[in-house]
Amino acid sequence: FDWKIVTITIVSTLLLMVDYYHRLTSWKPYDRTILYFIIPLIFIVLVFRENPKDYGFQLGDWKAGLVITFGAIAIMTPVLWLLLRGDTSMQGYYKPLITPSLPGYTFLELFGWEFIFRGWLTFGYTRKFGPEGLWLQAVPFALAHISKPESETLSTIFGGFAFGWVAWRTKSFLYPFLIHWYIFTATILIAGS
Repeated sequence: FDWKIVTITIVSTLLLMVDYYHRLTSWKPYDRTILYFIIPLIFIVLVFRENPKDYGFQLGDWKAGLVITFGAIAIMTPVLWLLLRGDTSMQGYYKPLITPSLPGYTFLELFGWEFIFRGWLTFGYTRKFGPEGLWLQAVPFALAHISKPESETLSTIFGGFAFGWVAWRTKSFLYPFLIHWYIFTATILIAGS
């Protein structure tokens, strides 16, 4: 066995379970920052003795990253608008999340989330398995959506792959993070309007 792949797989799975069953702080976004960003970062630096840059913690190909990010935003805005206007399950799930601190909430909620999936898992798996690693990281991402509305959850295996591809293409988890941050924030705003 490749001990790093085993470690990434077991630790990621355990962190997802801890997030589902427990609260570490009084605010879920803080929990996700600790579980999905700080703990993997500790493993990268102290256990693997590697540079976080090797796991997408860098700007990478920022020109391609910005083009892909703004392109995704342009495509997803009308898609979200059309889908959310008629989906009462999405409206019911996301409307209660509207708060004055929405951008900060969604930022903290997703920064660690994207790092564990599009940083740690994507770059760990693609180094070992090549492009097939993009599908491997999409599986736990999709499973982590099971408590959300069905229409969203069913799309996440493909969305997870797409986010993984963006990270792999740009060598950075930051661009899928920005896209996901926009989608999550826009989803809440549209569902609540």
